[in-house]
Amino acid sequence: MSRSTALPASPRVGRVWSEFPFLYRALRAPVRGVLARWFGLHVEGTEHLPDRGPYLVAANHHNYLDAIVLGVSVPAPIAFLVMPRVWRATPLHPAFHRHVGSIPLQVDRADVGALRRALAALERGRVVGIFPEGPFRIQGTWEALRARRFYIPRPTPITVRFGRPRRFSSNGGSARAARRDVTEHIMADIAALLP
Repeated sequence: MSRSTALPASPRVGRVWSEFPFLYRALRAPVRGVLARWFGLHVEGTEHLPDRGPYLVAANHHNYLDAIVLGVSVPAPIAFLVMPRVWRATPLHPAFHRHVGSIPLQVDRADVGALRRALAALERGRVVGIFPEGPFRIQGTWEALRARRFYIPRPTPITVRFGRPRRFSSNGGSARAARRDVTEHIMADIAALLP
C-alpha cells in the first residue's frame, strides 16, 4: 500500500524510516533468530515492499504470532492497530504496546481516535499494520498454536508472502463505496497470496 490520498503533503513523507522504538529494536534480532531456527521462517516478496514510508501492511490473522512474525519480516518498524483484548492481555501488555508504538483500537464502535493516530503515524513516515479479518492467516502460525496449552507454539514452518503494493485513490464516489472497494481489494490481495 502507499500513501493515502487523505494525507496532506509533508516534507517528512517519503523519507527514510523512523527509528525503531528501543524495545522493538532490542527484541527484533533475537526473535527473528528464534523464528528462523525453530520455525524455519521463510519470507517471500520483500522486493515488493517500498523502500520508503509511509505505507500500510495488511495481513491475514490467526493469533498473536502474526504480528510478531510481521514485526521481524518488514524492514521498517510497524505501528500495529491493536484491539483491547490484545492490548490488555496481561498487566504488562499495555506498557509493552506503548513502547513498541502500537495503536489501541476499539472494535465495538467507529474509533476516530485510532484512525487519527494511524494517519499521524503515516504522516511521520511510519508503516501501519492492520489485520482486516479482525481477530482470529500468515501461513504456519495457525498450525503452530492449534490446540497448544499456555500459548507455547509447536515448531512449524512459517512463511510470509508480500504481494505487490496497491495504491488507492478517490474515484469521486461516496465514502462508503470507496471503503467497500478498498476493503474488497485488500481482502482479495491477501487471499491471492495464500497457498
